[in-house]
Amino acid sequence: MTTSNDAGGGTLTQVEQRGIEPVPENERTGEPGALFWVWFAANISILGLPLGATLVAFQGLAFWQALLVAIIGSAGSFAVVGIISVAGRRGGAPGLTLSRAVFGVRGNIGPTFISLLSRLGWETVNTTTAAFVLLSLFAIVSGADITAKGYPILTVVAIVIFVAATILISGLGHGAIVAVQRWATWIFGALNIFVAIFLVIRVDWDLVLNTPAGPVSAVIIGIGTIAAGTGIGWASAGADIARYSRTTTKAGALIGASAVGAGIPLVLLVGLGSLLAAGDPGLASAGDPVAAIRDLLPSWMAIPYLIAAFGGLLLSNHLSVYSASLTTLTLGVKVPRVWAVVVDVLVTFVGSLFFMLVADGFYSPFITFISLLAVPITAWLGVFIVDMIHRHHYDPDALLDLRPTSRYWYSGGIAWRATGSWAAAIVVGYLFTTVQVGGDDPVFTGPLASSWVGSNGLGWVVTFLVAAGAYAALGGAKSSKTLEKV
Repeated sequence: MTTSNDAGGGTLTQVEQRGIEPVPENERTGEPGALFWVWFAANISILGLPLGATLVAFQGLAFWQALLVAIIGSAGSFAVVGIISVAGRRGGAPGLTLSRAVFGVRGNIGPTFISLLSRLGWETVNTTTAAFVLLSLFAIVSGADITAKGYPILTVVAIVIFVAATILISGLGHGAIVAVQRWATWIFGALNIFVAIFLVIRVDWDLVLNTPAGPVSAVIIGIGTIAAGTGIGWASAGADIARYSRTTTKAGALIGASAVGAGIPLVLLVGLGSLLAAGDPGLASAGDPVAAIRDLLPSWMAIPYLIAAFGGLLLSNHLSVYSASLTTLTLGVKVPRVWAVVVDVLVTFVGSLFFMLVADGFYSPFITFISLLAVPITAWLGVFIVDMIHRHHYDPDALLDLRPTSRYWYSGGIAWRATGSWAAAIVVGYLFTTVQVGGDDPVFTGPLASSWVGSNGLGWVVTFLVAAGAYAALGGAKSSKTLEKV
Protein backbone atom coordinates (compact mmCIF):
# COMPACT_ATOMS: atom_id res chain seq x y z
CA MET A 1 0.00 0.00 0.00
CA THR A 2 1.27 3.46 -0.83
CA THR A 3 0.51 6.75 0.84
CA SER A 4 0.29 9.93 -1.18
CA ASN A 5 1.70 13.26 -0.10
CA ASP A 6 1.15 16.86 -1.12
CA ALA A 7 4.68 17.75 -2.05
CA GLY A 8 5.43 15.69 -5.10
CA GLY A 9 8.33 13.32 -5.50
CA GLY A 10 6.40 10.06 -5.40
CA THR A 11 4.65 8.17 -2.62
CA LEU A 12 5.63 6.96 0.82
CA THR A 13 6.85 3.51 -0.24
CA GLN A 14 7.94 4.38 -3.77
CA VAL A 15 11.65 4.94 -4.38
CA GLU A 16 12.26 8.33 -5.97
CA GLN A 17 14.01 7.68 -9.28
CA ARG A 18 14.87 11.29 -10.07
CA GLY A 19 18.36 12.47 -9.31
CA ILE A 20 19.33 16.08 -9.98
CA GLU A 21 17.21 16.37 -13.13
CA PRO A 22 14.85 19.37 -12.96
CA VAL A 23 11.29 18.41 -12.01
CA PRO A 24 8.77 18.87 -14.88
CA GLU A 25 6.20 21.57 -14.13
CA ASN A 26 3.29 19.09 -14.17
CA GLU A 27 4.92 17.17 -11.29
CA ARG A 28 5.37 20.20 -9.05
CA THR A 29 2.42 19.85 -6.74
CA GLY A 30 3.94 20.77 -3.36
CA GLU A 31 2.45 23.36 -1.01
CA PRO A 32 4.35 25.67 1.41
CA GLY A 33 2.93 23.66 4.31
CA ALA A 34 5.12 20.74 3.28
CA LEU A 35 8.22 22.88 3.87
CA PHE A 36 6.92 23.89 7.30
CA TRP A 37 6.69 20.25 8.43
CA VAL A 38 10.00 19.26 6.82
CA TRP A 39 11.99 21.99 8.57
CA PHE A 40 10.08 21.66 11.84
CA ALA A 41 10.86 17.95 12.04
CA ALA A 42 14.47 18.39 10.91
CA ASN A 43 15.11 20.68 13.87
CA ILE A 44 13.55 18.65 16.71
CA SER A 45 17.09 17.60 17.45
CA ILE A 46 18.83 17.31 20.79
CA LEU A 47 21.74 19.23 19.25
CA GLY A 48 19.80 22.41 19.99
CA LEU A 49 20.37 21.78 23.70
CA PRO A 50 24.21 21.92 23.69
CA LEU A 51 24.06 24.86 21.27
CA GLY A 52 21.88 26.72 23.78
CA ALA A 53 24.12 25.64 26.63
CA THR A 54 27.17 27.22 24.97
CA LEU A 55 25.39 30.60 24.93
CA VAL A 56 25.27 30.65 28.72
CA ALA A 57 28.40 28.68 29.66
CA PHE A 58 30.84 30.04 27.04
CA GLN A 59 29.30 33.37 25.95
CA GLY A 60 28.11 34.41 29.42
CA LEU A 61 24.58 35.36 28.36
CA ALA A 62 21.58 35.59 30.64
CA PHE A 63 18.63 33.33 29.81
CA TRP A 64 16.55 36.12 28.24
CA GLN A 65 19.50 37.09 26.05
CA ALA A 66 19.99 33.48 24.95
CA LEU A 67 16.31 33.31 24.02
CA LEU A 68 16.62 36.49 21.94
CA VAL A 69 19.72 35.09 20.25
CA ALA A 70 17.86 31.86 19.47
CA ILE A 71 15.00 33.73 17.81
CA ILE A 72 17.21 35.94 15.64
CA GLY A 73 19.84 33.32 14.85
CA SER A 74 17.58 30.39 14.01
CA ALA A 75 14.47 31.97 12.46
CA GLY A 76 16.60 34.58 10.68
CA SER A 77 19.00 32.06 9.19
CA PHE A 78 16.16 29.79 8.08
CA ALA A 79 14.55 32.76 6.32
CA VAL A 80 17.68 32.59 4.16
CA VAL A 81 16.96 28.89 3.57
CA GLY A 82 13.51 30.01 2.42
CA ILE A 83 15.04 32.47 -0.04
CA ILE A 84 17.06 29.66 -1.62
CA SER A 85 13.84 27.63 -1.72
CA VAL A 86 12.48 30.25 -4.12
CA ALA A 87 15.24 29.33 -6.56
CA GLY A 88 14.16 25.70 -6.23
CA ARG A 89 10.60 26.68 -7.14
CA ARG A 90 11.89 28.61 -10.16
CA GLY A 91 14.25 25.98 -11.52
CA GLY A 92 12.84 22.71 -10.15
CA ALA A 93 16.34 21.41 -9.34
CA PRO A 94 18.54 21.00 -6.24
CA GLY A 95 20.30 24.11 -4.98
CA LEU A 96 23.83 23.14 -5.96
CA THR A 97 22.64 22.01 -9.40
CA LEU A 98 21.03 25.42 -9.96
CA SER A 99 24.34 26.90 -8.81
CA ARG A 100 25.91 25.68 -12.06
CA ALA A 101 24.04 28.49 -13.82
CA VAL A 102 25.76 31.01 -11.53
CA PHE A 103 29.31 29.67 -11.18
CA GLY A 104 29.68 27.64 -14.37
CA VAL A 105 29.93 23.89 -14.78
CA ARG A 106 33.47 23.74 -13.39
CA GLY A 107 33.39 26.82 -11.18
CA ASN A 108 30.52 25.25 -9.24
CA ILE A 109 32.72 22.36 -8.09
CA GLY A 110 34.17 24.40 -5.22
CA PRO A 111 30.86 25.48 -3.63
CA THR A 112 29.44 21.99 -4.21
CA PHE A 113 32.35 20.30 -2.47
CA ILE A 114 32.10 22.67 0.51
CA SER A 115 28.37 22.00 0.77
CA LEU A 116 28.95 18.24 0.68
CA LEU A 117 31.61 18.57 3.37
CA SER A 118 29.15 20.49 5.53
CA ARG A 119 26.42 17.89 5.08
CA LEU A 120 28.79 15.01 5.84
CA GLY A 121 29.99 16.83 8.94
CA TRP A 122 26.47 17.35 10.23
CA GLU A 123 25.61 13.73 9.50
CA THR A 124 28.63 12.61 11.49
CA VAL A 125 27.45 14.80 14.37
CA ASN A 126 23.93 13.35 14.13
CA THR A 127 25.17 9.76 13.91
CA THR A 128 27.60 10.12 16.79
CA THR A 129 25.00 11.76 19.03
CA ALA A 130 22.36 9.16 18.12
CA ALA A 131 24.79 6.36 18.97
CA PHE A 132 25.33 7.99 22.38
CA VAL A 133 21.54 7.98 22.77
CA LEU A 134 21.32 4.25 22.06
CA LEU A 135 24.20 3.51 24.43
CA SER A 136 22.28 5.37 27.14
CA LEU A 137 19.21 3.25 26.42
CA PHE A 138 21.32 0.09 26.59
CA ALA A 139 22.72 1.29 29.94
CA ILE A 140 19.24 1.79 31.41
CA VAL A 141 18.01 -1.59 30.21
CA SER A 142 21.09 -3.52 31.36
CA GLY A 143 21.84 -1.52 34.48
CA ALA A 144 25.51 -1.38 33.46
CA ASP A 145 27.74 1.67 33.18
CA ILE A 146 28.15 1.63 29.39
CA THR A 147 30.61 3.96 27.66
CA ALA A 148 31.58 4.10 24.00
CA LYS A 149 35.22 3.12 24.48
CA GLY A 150 34.40 0.62 27.20
CA TYR A 151 31.99 -1.28 24.93
CA PRO A 152 33.32 -0.86 21.37
CA ILE A 153 31.22 -3.68 19.83
CA LEU A 154 28.04 -2.23 21.29
CA THR A 155 29.10 1.19 20.01
CA VAL A 156 29.46 -0.16 16.47
CA VAL A 157 26.02 -1.80 16.74
CA ALA A 158 24.49 1.52 17.86
CA ILE A 159 26.02 3.34 14.87
CA VAL A 160 24.84 0.63 12.45
CA ILE A 161 21.26 0.85 13.76
CA PHE A 162 21.11 4.59 13.18
CA VAL A 163 22.76 4.37 9.77
CA ALA A 164 20.35 1.63 8.64
CA ALA A 165 17.34 3.68 9.75
CA THR A 166 18.71 6.69 7.87
CA ILE A 167 19.21 4.75 4.64
CA LEU A 168 15.66 3.40 4.80
CA ILE A 169 14.03 6.84 4.55
CA SER A 170 16.72 8.73 2.61
CA GLY A 171 16.88 5.96 0.05
CA LEU A 172 13.14 6.16 -0.64
CA GLY A 173 13.52 9.84 -1.38
CA HIS A 174 11.46 13.03 -1.39
CA GLY A 175 7.96 11.58 -1.05
CA ALA A 176 8.87 9.41 1.94
CA ILE A 177 10.74 12.24 3.65
CA VAL A 178 7.85 14.71 3.38
CA ALA A 179 5.31 12.12 4.60
CA VAL A 180 7.47 10.90 7.51
CA GLN A 181 8.43 14.42 8.61
CA ARG A 182 4.77 15.39 8.92
CA TRP A 183 3.52 12.61 11.22
CA ALA A 184 6.81 12.15 13.08
CA THR A 185 6.71 15.83 14.07
CA TRP A 186 3.67 15.19 16.22
CA ILE A 187 5.09 12.09 17.88
CA PHE A 188 8.59 13.28 18.69
CA GLY A 189 7.45 16.87 19.22
CA ALA A 190 5.03 15.69 21.92
CA LEU A 191 7.74 13.62 23.60
CA ASN A 192 10.11 16.61 23.59
CA ILE A 193 7.46 18.86 25.17
CA PHE A 194 6.72 16.21 27.80
CA VAL A 195 10.39 15.98 28.79
CA ALA A 196 10.97 19.73 28.51
CA ILE A 197 8.18 20.53 30.96
CA PHE A 198 9.74 18.19 33.52
CA LEU A 199 13.20 19.73 33.04
CA VAL A 200 11.87 23.28 33.34
CA ILE A 201 10.12 22.44 36.62
CA ARG A 202 13.43 21.24 38.09
CA VAL A 203 15.40 24.34 37.08
CA ASP A 204 16.80 26.54 39.85
CA TRP A 205 14.92 29.68 38.82
CA ASP A 206 16.57 31.87 41.46
CA LEU A 207 19.94 31.12 39.91
CA VAL A 208 18.61 31.65 36.38
CA LEU A 209 16.93 34.98 37.15
CA ASN A 210 19.94 36.28 39.06
CA THR A 211 22.40 35.57 36.25
CA PRO A 212 23.76 38.93 35.06
CA ALA A 213 23.32 39.93 31.43
CA GLY A 214 26.27 39.48 29.12
CA PRO A 215 27.79 42.21 26.93
CA VAL A 216 26.31 43.15 23.57
CA SER A 217 29.37 41.65 21.88
CA ALA A 218 28.52 38.24 23.37
CA VAL A 219 24.96 38.55 22.01
CA ILE A 220 26.33 39.27 18.54
CA ILE A 221 28.72 36.31 18.72
CA GLY A 222 25.87 34.12 19.94
CA ILE A 223 23.66 35.06 17.00
CA GLY A 224 26.49 34.11 14.64
CA THR A 225 27.04 30.80 16.42
CA ILE A 226 23.35 29.86 16.30
CA ALA A 227 22.97 30.98 12.68
CA ALA A 228 26.05 29.00 11.63
CA GLY A 229 24.85 25.95 13.57
CA THR A 230 21.32 26.03 12.18
CA GLY A 231 20.10 27.77 9.01
CA ILE A 232 23.44 28.64 7.39
CA GLY A 233 24.43 24.98 7.42
CA TRP A 234 21.15 24.07 5.70
CA ALA A 235 21.07 27.00 3.26
CA SER A 236 22.19 25.20 0.11
CA ALA A 237 19.60 22.46 0.79
CA GLY A 238 16.66 24.87 0.67
CA ALA A 239 15.93 24.21 -3.00
CA ASP A 240 16.29 20.42 -2.67
CA ILE A 241 12.86 20.07 -1.10
CA ALA A 242 11.22 23.16 -2.63
CA ARG A 243 11.93 21.95 -6.19
CA TYR A 244 8.63 20.05 -6.02
CA SER A 245 6.68 23.20 -5.06
CA ARG A 246 3.98 24.58 -7.34
CA THR A 247 5.36 27.24 -9.69
CA THR A 248 2.53 29.55 -8.57
CA THR A 249 3.58 29.43 -4.91
CA LYS A 250 4.39 32.88 -3.51
CA ALA A 251 7.99 33.52 -2.47
CA GLY A 252 6.84 34.90 0.88
CA ALA A 253 5.02 31.67 1.66
CA LEU A 254 8.17 29.60 1.09
CA ILE A 255 10.30 31.94 3.18
CA GLY A 256 7.75 32.10 5.99
CA ALA A 257 7.21 28.32 6.06
CA SER A 258 10.97 27.72 6.36
CA ALA A 259 11.62 30.40 9.01
CA VAL A 260 8.64 29.53 11.19
CA GLY A 261 8.87 25.77 10.69
CA ALA A 262 12.48 25.65 11.85
CA GLY A 263 12.28 28.59 14.24
CA ILE A 264 9.65 27.13 16.58
CA PRO A 265 11.53 23.96 17.63
CA LEU A 266 14.93 25.64 17.57
CA VAL A 267 13.88 28.50 19.83
CA LEU A 268 12.35 26.02 22.28
CA LEU A 269 15.34 23.66 22.31
CA VAL A 270 18.08 26.29 22.27
CA GLY A 271 16.17 28.16 24.98
CA LEU A 272 15.86 24.99 27.06
CA GLY A 273 19.57 24.27 26.64
CA SER A 274 20.48 27.74 27.85
CA LEU A 275 18.05 27.41 30.75
CA LEU A 276 19.59 24.13 31.87
CA ALA A 277 23.12 25.47 31.51
CA ALA A 278 22.26 28.44 33.73
CA GLY A 279 21.76 25.91 36.52
CA ASP A 280 24.49 23.49 35.42
CA PRO A 281 27.24 25.06 33.22
CA GLY A 282 28.90 21.65 32.85
CA LEU A 283 26.29 20.67 30.26
CA ALA A 284 27.98 22.74 27.57
CA SER A 285 31.35 21.00 27.99
CA ALA A 286 30.04 17.48 28.58
CA GLY A 287 31.71 14.87 26.37
CA ASP A 288 28.33 13.13 26.15
CA PRO A 289 25.57 15.74 26.57
CA VAL A 290 22.96 13.04 26.03
CA ALA A 291 24.05 11.30 29.22
CA ALA A 292 24.45 14.63 31.02
CA ILE A 293 20.80 15.52 30.42
CA ARG A 294 19.69 11.93 31.09
CA ASP A 295 21.25 12.17 34.54
CA LEU A 296 18.99 15.13 35.32
CA LEU A 297 15.95 12.90 34.88
CA PRO A 298 14.47 10.05 36.92
CA SER A 299 14.81 6.65 35.22
CA TRP A 300 11.14 6.53 34.21
CA MET A 301 11.53 9.86 32.38
CA ALA A 302 14.89 9.03 30.80
CA ILE A 303 13.46 6.49 28.35
CA PRO A 304 10.94 8.82 26.63
CA TYR A 305 13.65 11.49 26.60
CA LEU A 306 16.10 9.19 24.82
CA ILE A 307 13.46 7.99 22.35
CA ALA A 308 12.61 11.61 21.53
CA ALA A 309 16.32 12.41 21.14
CA PHE A 310 16.89 9.46 18.79
CA GLY A 311 13.82 10.31 16.69
CA GLY A 312 14.77 13.96 16.37
CA LEU A 313 18.28 13.11 15.23
CA LEU A 314 16.93 10.62 12.70
CA LEU A 315 14.50 13.18 11.26
CA SER A 316 17.38 15.62 10.78
CA ASN A 317 19.78 13.04 9.44
CA HIS A 318 17.69 11.44 6.72
CA LEU A 319 16.93 14.90 5.29
CA SER A 320 20.63 15.79 5.42
CA VAL A 321 21.64 12.53 3.73
CA TYR A 322 19.02 13.05 1.02
CA SER A 323 20.46 16.51 0.32
CA ALA A 324 24.03 15.17 0.45
CA SER A 325 23.19 12.49 -2.11
CA LEU A 326 21.97 15.17 -4.54
CA THR A 327 25.10 17.21 -3.88
CA THR A 328 27.24 14.12 -4.56
CA LEU A 329 25.51 13.68 -7.91
CA THR A 330 26.06 17.36 -8.71
CA LEU A 331 29.80 16.81 -8.23
CA GLY A 332 29.60 14.43 -11.18
CA VAL A 333 29.58 11.05 -9.41
CA LYS A 334 27.85 8.71 -11.87
CA VAL A 335 25.69 6.52 -9.64
CA PRO A 336 21.93 6.29 -9.00
CA ARG A 337 20.71 8.57 -6.20
CA VAL A 338 20.07 5.62 -3.88
CA TRP A 339 23.70 4.52 -4.16
CA ALA A 340 24.86 8.08 -3.50
CA VAL A 341 22.95 7.82 -0.21
CA VAL A 342 24.86 4.66 0.69
CA VAL A 343 28.22 6.25 -0.16
CA ASP A 344 27.47 9.28 2.02
CA VAL A 345 26.42 7.28 5.09
CA LEU A 346 29.53 5.09 4.82
CA VAL A 347 31.65 8.22 5.17
CA THR A 348 29.71 9.35 8.24
CA PHE A 349 29.90 5.82 9.67
CA VAL A 350 33.70 5.98 9.63
CA GLY A 351 33.66 9.50 11.08
CA SER A 352 31.42 8.41 13.94
CA LEU A 353 33.69 5.49 14.74
CA PHE A 354 36.60 7.90 15.04
CA PHE A 355 34.81 10.36 17.34
CA MET A 356 33.42 7.65 19.60
CA LEU A 357 36.31 5.20 19.79
CA VAL A 358 39.44 7.29 19.13
CA ALA A 359 38.97 11.01 19.76
CA ASP A 360 38.86 12.42 23.28
CA GLY A 361 36.40 15.22 22.60
CA PHE A 362 33.55 15.88 20.22
CA TYR A 363 31.45 19.02 20.70
CA SER A 364 34.28 21.54 20.80
CA PRO A 365 35.52 20.37 17.38
CA PHE A 366 31.86 20.43 16.29
CA ILE A 367 31.44 24.14 17.12
CA THR A 368 34.75 24.91 15.41
CA PHE A 369 33.73 22.91 12.36
CA ILE A 370 30.43 24.73 11.80
CA SER A 371 32.09 28.10 12.37
CA LEU A 372 34.76 27.39 9.77
CA LEU A 373 32.37 26.18 7.09
CA ALA A 374 30.05 29.12 7.71
CA VAL A 375 32.53 31.34 5.85
CA PRO A 376 32.56 29.63 2.40
CA ILE A 377 28.85 28.75 2.64
CA THR A 378 27.98 32.36 3.44
CA ALA A 379 30.16 33.50 0.52
CA TRP A 380 28.17 31.20 -1.78
CA LEU A 381 24.93 32.63 -0.39
CA GLY A 382 26.05 36.18 -1.13
CA VAL A 383 26.74 35.43 -4.78
CA PHE A 384 23.74 33.17 -5.30
CA ILE A 385 21.19 35.55 -3.75
CA VAL A 386 22.44 38.51 -5.80
CA ASP A 387 22.13 36.36 -8.91
CA MET A 388 18.53 35.50 -7.95
CA ILE A 389 17.52 39.17 -8.15
CA HIS A 390 17.07 38.94 -11.91
CA ARG A 391 17.51 35.27 -12.78
CA HIS A 392 13.98 33.87 -12.84
CA HIS A 393 14.70 31.09 -15.33
CA TYR A 394 17.17 28.20 -15.35
CA ASP A 395 17.74 26.24 -18.54
CA PRO A 396 16.92 22.64 -17.52
CA ASP A 397 19.01 21.10 -20.30
CA ALA A 398 22.03 23.33 -19.68
CA LEU A 399 22.01 22.47 -15.96
CA LEU A 400 22.78 18.86 -16.87
CA ASP A 401 25.10 19.59 -19.80
CA LEU A 402 28.75 19.38 -18.68
CA ARG A 403 30.19 19.88 -22.19
CA PRO A 404 31.86 23.04 -23.53
CA THR A 405 28.72 23.58 -25.62
CA SER A 406 26.62 24.13 -22.50
CA ARG A 407 25.05 27.56 -21.96
CA TYR A 408 26.58 27.45 -18.48
CA TRP A 409 30.11 26.63 -19.62
CA TYR A 410 31.07 30.32 -19.74
CA SER A 411 34.90 30.64 -19.96
CA GLY A 412 36.63 27.28 -19.55
CA GLY A 413 33.67 26.03 -17.53
CA ILE A 414 33.94 28.88 -15.02
CA ALA A 415 31.90 32.03 -14.52
CA TRP A 416 34.82 34.08 -13.27
CA ARG A 417 32.80 36.97 -11.86
CA ALA A 418 30.89 34.66 -9.54
CA THR A 419 33.73 32.29 -8.72
CA GLY A 420 36.20 35.13 -8.18
CA SER A 421 33.78 36.96 -5.87
CA TRP A 422 33.20 33.75 -3.90
CA ALA A 423 36.94 33.06 -3.49
CA ALA A 424 37.77 36.65 -2.55
CA ALA A 425 35.03 36.70 0.09
CA ILE A 426 36.37 33.49 1.64
CA VAL A 427 39.86 34.97 1.95
CA VAL A 428 38.48 38.14 3.54
CA GLY A 429 36.24 36.13 5.88
CA TYR A 430 39.10 34.05 7.22
CA LEU A 431 41.13 37.20 7.92
CA PHE A 432 38.68 37.78 10.77
CA THR A 433 38.54 34.15 11.91
CA THR A 434 40.14 32.33 14.83
CA VAL A 435 40.29 28.53 14.70
CA GLN A 436 40.34 27.05 18.17
CA VAL A 437 39.40 23.59 19.45
CA GLY A 438 38.29 23.54 23.07
CA GLY A 439 40.62 25.30 25.48
CA ASP A 440 43.74 24.67 23.43
CA ASP A 441 45.79 27.41 21.80
CA PRO A 442 44.33 28.63 18.49
CA VAL A 443 45.27 26.52 15.49
CA PHE A 444 44.90 29.55 13.24
CA THR A 445 44.39 33.24 13.93
CA GLY A 446 43.52 35.60 11.09
CA PRO A 447 45.42 38.90 10.92
CA LEU A 448 42.19 40.81 11.65
CA ALA A 449 40.77 38.39 14.22
CA SER A 450 41.47 40.82 17.06
CA SER A 451 39.58 43.66 15.38
CA TRP A 452 36.08 44.65 16.52
CA VAL A 453 34.56 42.61 13.67
CA GLY A 454 36.69 39.56 14.39
CA SER A 455 36.36 39.61 18.16
CA ASN A 456 32.59 39.91 17.83
CA GLY A 457 32.33 36.92 15.51
CA LEU A 458 31.15 38.95 12.52
CA GLY A 459 33.57 37.56 9.97
CA TRP A 460 30.74 35.65 8.30
CA VAL A 461 28.74 38.88 7.87
CA VAL A 462 31.70 40.54 6.18
CA THR A 463 32.04 37.45 4.01
CA PHE A 464 28.44 37.77 2.80
CA LEU A 465 28.77 41.50 2.11
CA VAL A 466 32.04 41.11 0.20
CA ALA A 467 30.69 38.22 -1.91
CA ALA A 468 27.40 39.96 -2.71
CA GLY A 469 28.99 43.38 -3.23
CA ALA A 470 31.82 42.15 -5.43
CA TYR A 471 29.53 40.05 -7.62
CA ALA A 472 27.06 42.93 -8.04
CA ALA A 473 29.88 45.38 -8.79
CA LEU A 474 31.27 43.05 -11.46
CA GLY A 475 27.90 42.98 -13.19
CA GLY A 476 26.53 39.80 -11.66
CA ALA A 477 23.00 41.11 -11.22
CA LYS A 478 22.16 41.26 -14.91
CA SER A 479 18.70 41.46 -16.41
CA SER A 480 16.82 38.30 -17.34
CA LYS A 481 17.08 39.16 -21.05
CA THR A 482 20.85 39.44 -20.81
CA LEU A 483 21.05 36.14 -18.96
CA GLU A 484 19.08 34.41 -21.70
CA LYS A 485 21.73 35.51 -24.23
CA VAL A 486 24.74 34.31 -22.18
